Amino acid sequence: MDDTADPQIIRRSLSPSRAGDFQNCPLLYRFRTIDRLPESPDPAMVRGTLVHAVLEDLFDEASAGRTLDRAVDLLPGEWETLRAEEPRLAELFSAGQAVEETAWLASCVDLLGTYFGMEDPRYLEPAAREERVSYELESGLTLSGIIDRVDVAPDGRIRVVDYKTGRSPSPRFEDKAMFQMRFYALVIWRTRGVLPTLLQLMYLGDGSFLTYEPDEDELLATERKIGALWSAIERAIELRDFPPRKSGLCAWCAHQKLCPEFGGTPPALPLLEIVDIGSLRATAP
Repeated sequence: MDDTADPQIIRRSLSPSRAGDFQNCPLLYRFRTIDRLPESPDPAMVRGTLVHAVLEDLFDEASAGRTLDRAVDLLPGEWETLRAEEPRLAELFSAGQAVEETAWLASCVDLLGTYFGMEDPRYLEPAAREERVSYELESGLTLSGIIDRVDVAPDGRIRVVDYKTGRSPSPRFEDKAMFQMRFYALVIWRTRGVLPTLLQLMYLGDGSFLTYEPDEDELLATERKIGALWSAIERAIELRDFPPRKSGLCAWCAHQKLCPEFGGTPPALPLLEIVDIGSLRATAP
């Protein structure tokens, strides 16, 4: 560590993904948020991104045109757009893997087919798609994220929808899966002043719904939980200690070679300074 170097700025900000990283493994949070280590593209994750993009753009069509055939037609163009925006996706399929790429795209078609078996987008008019939301708590912590879809009924009721391209979790993990949705519901409640009526996870991997009707007490409890989680993150930064937490999720981790649990050594941790996002905006040129 170079004590003369300028400290690396850590924004006092938390998203559902980074919150999940820290809960699952503090070292993974460090690798992704502080070290910002690159990760090779994962076919399952990229498939999810592609299907999300198709479902987002499908709602640009007139209602009668929101069909499975049209969604399938959108796939090749969305895939080209993704590859143009993310050059690293070229690593996913080499020039000699045309068959593998074709099969992978076919799996995207299967997921889209499952989506159309779950709901009919011709009868939906989302209020927002891929909406970036943000809210600063009194503590100075900013909650942020991107919501797949927000539906608002004529009477003002709000439904928050998130697409998942994997399979639904077992009952013992349902509460953990719903944490992301309560996080978003809290931000919507704080920014719009309206408590969402329904939180809905759509699992395209098996055609299952996971739904939840939040109340104020539960969202206040979520706010307290997020605050406690951020306090734990600040403590880890202060102590410069991000311990690994071994679990079944390690099998999918891109950073095993650097993890002490697998005989690795993390890179040197730089000097760190936590800063409110509001302060960064105030000092921006």
